[in-house]
Amino acid sequence: MRHRIFNEAGEEDLVFVMGWGNRWTHENVSWLIGKLGNAGYRVHAFEIPTDIADFKADWLEPVAEYVRDLEDYQLLGHSAGALIGQALDGAENHVYLSPFWGYGELYDERILRAVARVPSDFPFVPAGQLDRDALGEEATDHQLATLPRWVSPAFLRETLRAQEELLAIDHDAVVFCSLGDPVVRLGAIGDRVPAEHVVLYDGGHELFSSLARERYVDTLLEALADGATAIEGPPVLAE
Repeated sequence: MRHRIFNEAGEEDLVFVMGWGNRWTHENVSWLIGKLGNAGYRVHAFEIPTDIADFKADWLEPVAEYVRDLEDYQLLGHSAGALIGQALDGAENHVYLSPFWGYGELYDERILRAVARVPSDFPFVPAGQLDRDALGEEATDHQLATLPRWVSPAFLRETLRAQEELLAIDHDAVVFCSLGDPVVRLGAIGDRVPAEHVVLYDGGHELFSSLARERYVDTLLEALADGATAIEGPPVLAE
């Protein structure tokens, strides 16, 4: 687990748990971190391991131990970072981008569960077609070239188990997601978050790689500052 603080002079702490394969060097991730810093946040960003043998030991506990030392903070979790984030304590507001609370249409869950029974932590399972269509039109060549291509049966076992053991999502949490996202199961979001707390955007899995990202950054910042009170009315899809 890698950790880095951006904008150390920021007035308020924000914990950003990035998604599977996201890196600080990815232009679109850097764009989002820059927006958070410009809004006055001291951004505690986490790059998560791309293959794990134990969800709690490899993903959850390093972040959970870190946030215990923060008196107050806002939480932003993207994809697998939202799978970690839902189990963290202490955040004032919770905002999730395309939360990985279930596997999407890119994957056949019956096959995933069968492969997950293989007693191996060697990454030989294809990670799926994570291309520009899946992630977002602003995904860069560098980002796509540096994405991992394989995971292990242990990774599948641990992520499936974590999804089955999700805690109750904070009542004030806000979710940003796209109906065109093939990576995560949208039904898993709808089962846990009321529709009025969901912001829909037009694009793929990554809001920060969407052509519509500039339209939503202010709403994202408002949700981090004020929680669900910043989101009014039914879900809205970008024009």
